[in-house]
Amino acid sequence: MCIACRELKEKMAMLRIVKNQQGEIFLDFSSKAAGRGAYICDNPDCIKKLKKQRIINKVFSCQVDDSVYSAIEEEYFGKK
Repeated sequence: MCIACRELKEKMAMLRIVKNQQGEIFLDFSSKAAGRGAYICDNPDCIKKLKKQRIINKVFSCQVDDSVYSAIEEEYFGKK
């Protein structure tokens, strides 16, 4: 399920956001990184919604700095 739009989709059609044991949060394009994962649609609107609604804070139950949201946006839009 996408954490932004809440739609059920196949895992392969989504991107994985990971929080590893060191507390780093990043996009996992390989879907194999170790850590707690959450999935988001491969849709620019859902990526933008992450920061607007601070969804990662809620999903991982921790305070997430704006720089993490910006880094995810840059990583995603840089890969497209």
